[in-house]
Amino acid sequence: MKYVIVIPDGAADAPQESLGGRTPLEAAHTPALDRLASQGRIGLTNHVPDSLPPGSEVACMSLLGYDPLQYFTGRAPLEAAAQGITLGPDDWAVRCNLVTIRDGSMEDFTAGHVSTEEGTALLAAANEGFAADFPLLAGWQFIPGVSYRNLLLYRGTPGSPAPLGADTRATPPHDLMDKPVQESFPRGTGSRLLTEIMARSAGWFEGHPVNAARIAAGKRPVTHVWLWGVGRAPRMEAFASKYAATRFGSRATMITAVDLLRGLAALSAWKRLEVPGATGYLDTDYAAKGTAAIAELLQADLVCVHVEAPDEASHEGNAAEKVRAIERIDESIVAPLLAHLETLPEWRLLVCPDHPTFITTKTHSRGSVPYVMAGSGITASGTTYNEPAAEAAVRADPRARIEPGWTLMRAFLDCHSGGPRV
Repeated sequence: MKYVIVIPDGAADAPQESLGGRTPLEAAHTPALDRLASQGRIGLTNHVPDSLPPGSEVACMSLLGYDPLQYFTGRAPLEAAAQGITLGPDDWAVRCNLVTIRDGSMEDFTAGHVSTEEGTALLAAANEGFAADFPLLAGWQFIPGVSYRNLLLYRGTPGSPAPLGADTRATPPHDLMDKPVQESFPRGTGSRLLTEIMARSAGWFEGHPVNAARIAAGKRPVTHVWLWGVGRAPRMEAFASKYAATRFGSRATMITAVDLLRGLAALSAWKRLEVPGATGYLDTDYAAKGTAAIAELLQADLVCVHVEAPDEASHEGNAAEKVRAIERIDESIVAPLLAHLETLPEWRLLVCPDHPTFITTKTHSRGSVPYVMAGSGITASGTTYNEPAAEAAVRADPRARIEPGWTLMRAFLDCHSGGPRV
């Protein structure tokens, strides 16, 4: 049995006036997704428990079959795992965005999608600035990641007081677009220090050659670091062990350009496949991802393809780009994968967003998302794939709502292993 999961990040949305009262999934031309729905089953699920933040760090953990109420400890530890960073029991990781703040408001949580090379240079200056401004604080270090997505690590020693805590809370910068930041500084244990670091970072970056060059080129400068996603290392069992009772074999592969998903893959013992041209943005090479997934199925039992583009379009408030991203996923990823799978004796394909990302608010939300799964052992529903169709499917058969969201994985994998046919 071959299994494929496609995650169109943040694709679920509300009806848009600019799209004639349709959602982006409704407005998009998606013949492959609609064929998949006609051959399989659609419904609703929810990957974000009420007590946890509605971000991909929670939702994708759920989508990959892990209960976030049991395993989630914060976003930054997942991204640390993606970089091969091992966190000890006294260590903490903090997500560090490079952002643009003007007149007290969050102008851009990506600082104009600053490049990885630029970000690395700026974080070198941040490490120097931190050492100068906080000479008595040891164990802290900024770690470059990809583009605006970076980390701040704290390496603790046994018996020493922890500078952060389980009660430390911080607002994701993508939730603050075009909003004042004054009321959204960190809260809880260590919040004063995190706020002071963010404030001091303005001086570390002002006048930096990277910013001078960006301003000269008409680009947004990086004005601050924004710290959030605080946590310690989670303890996750290997996916193959957790789902040993299903027909899943032992080899799973993740295709993504986002450290969060790479980290989840590392912690659950998946292979991580890097695809040239995969950027984690609207310009990603969709076809390359689709081709890589098909090739990987020669050796893997399960392949997951994550695409960040719909989420990025929502953060920019761009309905047209979100529709285009969904159409490219359909044409260059879902269509060729479905065509390949249909040549195999046994297969299953699942497509499901992690969470809604609303164009109107430019941020993530908790709530239901539509899934579609088709293949061996799945009864055909004869419908299309979008939010209204999934809602209608649930009204017709309440069993089409699969909650909590992390149980969707078992429903997907449980084909002829004693589990229910779906």
